[in-house]
This record gives sequence, C-alpha cells and structure tokens, in this order.
Amino acid sequence: MNLRIILILGALSAFGPLAIDFYLPGFPAIALAFGTDEKHVQMTLAAYFLGLSIGQLAYGPVADRFGRRIPLLVGVGLFTLASLACSFAPTLEWLVAARFVQALGGCAGMVLSRAIVSDKCNPVESAKVFSQLMLVMGLAPILAPMLGGLLVNLYGWHSIFLVLSIFSAVCWLAVFRGLPESMPAEHPRHPLAGAFKQYARLLGDKVFIGHALTGGIAMAGMFAYVSGSPFVFIKMYGVPPEHYGWLFGSNAAGFILTAQVNARVLSRRGPAFLLARAAWVYVAAALVLLGIAALHTEALWPLLIPLFICIASLGCIIPNASACAMNGQWKRAGSASALLGCLQFSVAAGASALVGLLHNGTAIPMAAVISLCGVLAVSAGLLTQRLQRIRDASVNDAARA
Repeated sequence: MNLRIILILGALSAFGPLAIDFYLPGFPAIALAFGTDEKHVQMTLAAYFLGLSIGQLAYGPVADRFGRRIPLLVGVGLFTLASLACSFAPTLEWLVAARFVQALGGCAGMVLSRAIVSDKCNPVESAKVFSQLMLVMGLAPILAPMLGGLLVNLYGWHSIFLVLSIFSAVCWLAVFRGLPESMPAEHPRHPLAGAFKQYARLLGDKVFIGHALTGGIAMAGMFAYVSGSPFVFIKMYGVPPEHYGWLFGSNAAGFILTAQVNARVLSRRGPAFLLARAAWVYVAAALVLLGIAALHTEALWPLLIPLFICIASLGCIIPNASACAMNGQWKRAGSASALLGCLQFSVAAGASALVGLLHNGTAIPMAAVISLCGVLAVSAGLLTQRLQRIRDASVNDAARA
C-alpha cells in the first residue's frame, strides 16, 4: 500500500479523535457561552460517541454492497456540513444534535479505512498498516488540543468547528481525486436486506468478538482519560488551558512511538503475541495510576508517569487487536469493520459517561475507570486466546481428516 493512500486513510481515521481532542480546551468557553456548566457540555462528547457507535453499523453493509468510495464521499460531506452547524449553534441542544450528526459523517472514514486495509493486506501487513495509521492519527491528539486552545483564546470556540469543516472539505477532495475503489470485483455484493444476518454471523464469531472487545475495552480506557483529563489537569492541578495540549501531546507521542516499534517487530512476533503482552503492561500501569490517585498527591507528575505508560501501550494494543479481529473477514470486511468500531465506541461512550457519574473532585474516577478497562481487557484477551487455540485445533483436526 503506497504512502499517498496511507496518508489519506490516516486523515480519514483521524476524524474521530480530531473532532474530540480539538475542542476539549473549549469546554469552559462553551459552558460560559451557553450559561451552563462543564458537566452539561460533556453531553456534546457523549452525543459524539453515540453517533460514532450507531453510524458505523450503517456504513458496513452499505460498503459491502456499493463499495468503499461512494459511502466515504457521502460521510465526509456530511461531517463537513455538520461541523458548520456546530460552529453556528445558537443553543447547547443544537450543538449536541449537530455533534451527533457530525459523528454520523465522521465514522465513515473510520469504518472504511479499516475495510480498505483489509481489502489490500494480509493479517501481518494489516497490523503494520494500522500501526502506520497510528502515526498519522497520533498527530491529531498532539496538535489538536494545542491548536484548539490557541483558537479559543484568539477567536472563540466557534472557530474550532470552522477549522474542522475546512479540514474535512480538503479530505473530501483527497478521496475524490486520489482514492480508487479497493473492493475486489469478485467480492460478494451482499444485499442490504441481509445486513442483520451478516451482523448475526459476526456476533456468533467468538474469536472476532473477543479480539474486538480486547481492543475496544482498552480503547475505552483512553476515552476515560480524554473525558477526565481536562478536569484533572486544568481544574484540579491548575494547568493553564494553553499548556494542557503539551501534556496531552506527550502522551500521544508515546502512543505514536509504540505503534511504530510495533510495526517493526510484527514480522518476528505476530499481532496476537504482541497484543497479549501489551495488555499486561497496560493493566499494570493502570493499577499503579489508581494507587497514586488514591494518595491524593499534591504534585501532578506522579500521575503522569503511569498514565503515559497506559496510553503508550495502546499504540500496540489497538492496531494488533484490529488486525486479529479483521483476519479472515474479507468477504464481509465492511460489516466486520463497522461492528468492530461500534463495539469499541459503545464501550468508550460508557467509560466516558462513567467518569462523569463518578466525579468527586479527585483523579480517582478517571484512574478507576482506566484500571477497570485494563482488567477487563486482559480478561477478554485471555479468553480469546483460549478460543483461538480451540478453533485452530479444530481446523487442524479437520485438515488431517
């Protein structure tokens, strides 16, 4: 897969994190503009997660029926229009609704980029490409909060969504001019009426669901961090909003670095091996984070070290879990990618909401949810390894017979 296509897919995959991280520094300004508090502004984040979860299920069957390119153009166009609607929102309710529609458009890139990689690559190559996409996607959480904070200070929170609309319009042109259809001509064209059957088959595939949940639950820990970090960093420890992006970006840098190391060692170890080891690193760091949070330290740096390790380990967990889940799904790659994304962001939405529900003025809710995600991710990974061994043994027995 050439560099141009990887860059386009990376930009499309970045729609999700970019539309989240970019406006986090604007939470206080949005709350002030609408005469509410930041807890109510978090509804815009929950609405976006909900839209990502629901929208991905629609794109999967459409992509398996009509190909990847047309649904991409429709979705990116919808994201552009919804971003403009967010910018001119007169009420918080309007902003919540526009964010939901924005997510419906933005998830097209996330679903179809995975399907395109599956169309063109085997499992090891897929994991390498997903790791390379992490490099492009990782720039979003590094640059977005810093640029978002700067825009809020200079031009107000509306400017964040104007910039998003410009970015998505450029991506639409890149897809239109530089991204050919990837679905093979011999790919079965599943009718839309059979979408529920496709999803039922995937839900019955325990190995697919296991890998999807392993990656999805770990990713939910990252969104617990995304949801909780503005309060912990800015309100609790007094980090200036314009400096928040530096802390956020340093963790994203660890995520990028780990993803690139992962891409280099995949040929020797394979995605399943690396996924299992990285999950243990994640849960160990998460439990240390919870212990430090419980001590209510006056300094921020003791929290930052285990938090950095948690986020960095996701650079190995997410691409490998995605590659393992998509392995063998080429006949229904669109639907498999959609269900994978839906599971991931449904769990993420729950984790983000749980951080808000547990809010008690300390770092414990964020750390507790991250730790819970780590424990559950490792548990799901161990169960999936066992199911994979049973499946492999059954296939070998059938081959010998």
